[in-house]
Amino acid sequence: MSRTNFYTGKGDRGDTARLGGQGRLAKSDALLDTIGAMDEATCAIGVARAQVQDALLQAMLPEAQRRLYRLMSHLSATPELRETYVGVTEADVSWLEALIAQLEDTLPPLKDFVVPGDSLSGAACHLARTVVRRAERRLVEFAEIEPGIQASSLAFTNRLSSLMFVAALREDQLAGKEPTLARG
Repeated sequence: MSRTNFYTGKGDRGDTARLGGQGRLAKSDALLDTIGAMDEATCAIGVARAQVQDALLQAMLPEAQRRLYRLMSHLSATPELRETYVGVTEADVSWLEALIAQLEDTLPPLKDFVVPGDSLSGAACHLARTVVRRAERRLVEFAEIEPGIQASSLAFTNRLSSLMFVAALREDQLAGKEPTLARG
């Protein structure tokens, strides 16, 4: 059985290749910062996914992560290959909106800001929400300097953070906890 190498050593100089292999970018490049923030987001969603109790969330969070990976692939591809890696589309945004609506239907109206921490799985979803929001901000910053970033990419990251907020509320509800309101 051959051993898999999990490093190449090629990035030891502080640069890395784009998807497609042509050209190298400094690891401090805004694109890599954006992709890194998205990678953090998918990991934070993974922490939440490992804890959620809601069956819908258990089923759909891996798919949300896969779609986030598609977006990362699209962004990291060289311009010549970018169309090969579709990224996310308006259909992906609509998918998130439908999931949000489905979860919202299980929740009572919310009247104030929520303080995270009423359940472990809810807190994990709140943390994922904030990490996704940071990834969204990085994507917005990158879109300001890189022409051609799809509007669906921006909308997808925005809705993904909204989904994680509603997921947090649902998880707290399943744990039998009332939301701790900011103006308690």
